[in-house]
Amino acid sequence: MEAKHELASIDIAAVVRELGAYTSAFFDKAYLYPDVDLIRLKLRHHEHGRLELLAQVGEQKRIHLAEHDQVPDAPTRPPNFAKMLRNRLTGGTLEEVEQVGFDRIVRLGFDVPDGEVDVYVELFGDGNLAVVGTDGTVVDCLRTVRLRSRSVASGQQYEPPSQRVNPFEVDAVGFIEEVRASESDIVRTLATQLNLGGRYAEEICTRAGVDKAASVDALEDTDIEALHENVRSFGDAIATGTFEPHVYEDDLGVVDVSPFALEELSALESTTFETVSAAVTDYFDRLPARQTVEADPEDVLAEERARLERILEHQQRTIEEYREEANTLRSQAELLYAHYDLVDELISTVSEARRQGHSWDDIEERLATGAESGIEAAQAIVDIYPESAMIDIDLEDEAVTVAVNTGVERNANRLYEEAKEIEEKIEGATEAIAQKESELEGLEATEDTEPVEKTPSSDRDWLSMRSVPIRRPEHWFERFRWFHTTDGFLVIGGRNAKQNEELVKKYTEPYDRVFHSQAHGGPITIIKATDPSEAGREVDFPDRTLEEAAQFAVSYSSVWKDGHFAGDVYLVRPEQLTKEAESGEYVAAGGFVVRGDREYYRDTPVGVSVGVQCAPETRVIGGPPSAIEPRTVTSIRVEPGRFAQADVAKRIYREFRDRFADETFVRKVASPDQLQHFLPPGTSRIIKG
Repeated sequence: MEAKHELASIDIAAVVRELGAYTSAFFDKAYLYPDVDLIRLKLRHHEHGRLELLAQVGEQKRIHLAEHDQVPDAPTRPPNFAKMLRNRLTGGTLEEVEQVGFDRIVRLGFDVPDGEVDVYVELFGDGNLAVVGTDGTVVDCLRTVRLRSRSVASGQQYEPPSQRVNPFEVDAVGFIEEVRASESDIVRTLATQLNLGGRYAEEICTRAGVDKAASVDALEDTDIEALHENVRSFGDAIATGTFEPHVYEDDLGVVDVSPFALEELSALESTTFETVSAAVTDYFDRLPARQTVEADPEDVLAEERARLERILEHQQRTIEEYREEANTLRSQAELLYAHYDLVDELISTVSEARRQGHSWDDIEERLATGAESGIEAAQAIVDIYPESAMIDIDLEDEAVTVAVNTGVERNANRLYEEAKEIEEKIEGATEAIAQKESELEGLEATEDTEPVEKTPSSDRDWLSMRSVPIRRPEHWFERFRWFHTTDGFLVIGGRNAKQNEELVKKYTEPYDRVFHSQAHGGPITIIKATDPSEAGREVDFPDRTLEEAAQFAVSYSSVWKDGHFAGDVYLVRPEQLTKEAESGEYVAAGGFVVRGDREYYRDTPVGVSVGVQCAPETRVIGGPPSAIEPRTVTSIRVEPGRFAQADVAKRIYREFRDRFADETFVRKVASPDQLQHFLPPGTSRIIKG
């Protein structure tokens, strides 16, 4: 399991909640440890005494209080930035600590003799610390930042990034709207669009009993409401300061720190702390000692089995609840007919009173008086809902809700229809259970098979196996075009203009490289230097990786669609892309203006192979033949031709089905739809099997 190196927005919110108890502390001294981008503010509080506030904005990103013996020794010679901090904050008091929106930014507001000074600690991206004066301009900053979206530089107005959604401030309706607007699976939606981060997105899915890999479209509103309830529980805990800080560790060392006990990590060893700051201090002190050894495949399988079993248990419980609810609605409809005269009298009485102009308060008062007088009909009314013109009627100790603006039959029909809709949900849930049971069976087959390291993929006759175990974890990049180069670098490309925009804005880091075909109508193609969860770093990309990425860029462009077999591709750095056009020009959605020099790859040949990978994962993959074919047990090459994309996908599917003894396996992992996902746009033909 990968260890956390940065605090999430929820973690920061909890730390800030705790730091609020230490306002009015006097500033004493500031230190900077430039090798690790660690800032230490020494403070004195009238009640709590000496305080050490640490903020690290480098590869590790954190902010918290620490004990005196937990801070590093002061540098012998303070850097200029530390001197500037001392000059600006001397004689000041810490008056405010706030999280900017729900972003990973903390504002430390100081009241100094000549005004106010804000220290902004940016715990995202490359990290930064900016000192801002009373007029809002940046006095100095640890790093000068000049991006398309914002700049942080001395003498400029400080502007935080555009506000992100605060999931704690979104009501149930807004939460459902935010989720429904997503085109991704639910865990990525929670992590990115609702800014909860990966770990907490998974935790919320686990607590709500929702499959984190499920697409948003597959979820019922009740599932999303359950997610919202769990998000709100985190928000309530932070608002009230109700924390149970934990540091979690596995066999390799510490792996996570959280203000809360996490069900997702309940199988790991953990240590509890009195404060969030104490937990964060302990975690980051121990983090460098964590070993970097690959996780045991058996542990990975065990985790996956536990996840599937949790989902199955939730889905089965949901079906029982659906059945109970549907039976209740049908029973209520039958009660309406069994007490037809009483219900009809009540509906008529209330609706007539409304027609005569009586207010709901007046009607409620009259019914209460009638009930006290022993009138049976009045006593049967349990509750009134003026906003929806409905009433609850007690029928055989069952509260049945009826609308007063319609008759008994229509009320009963409404209940029958609601029962029918719920029963349809049961069918969908039953199908979902069957799917998860199939995944669990595939996992069990994998567990019964010898580990991959003992029986290498090359030594197995996958094509002849009667039952090929399925192991297909979900990856964040799968909704884009993608492949891994021979040297192991991830290459991703947009499928349309919207995805091109998204790739550049959300998933492109400074050390990545960007390819694009010279011909119009191609994907933005990015070679990732590192995973988005890792700290960015400069990478020397091998020539083979660059050539494969170039072939990928030209193959999925209009060059293929136009029937050509080669085209020109150019390579640039991310900072060369901009949406700012020259005067009189227009940049279409998905397009970018390139500033500066381009490195051209002339007459790059098109070429795509589509194949089936069986280890370490089972899936269809596609892209440049040199990268795809060594990773697959069988593959087929295509080139520009005259057959429609869907027809080519069906022909490849039939060929793979004939090659594998386990036809069921092919149907599950290499269906025509899945194959079509990797075929270039336009027409093609098969050239090699």
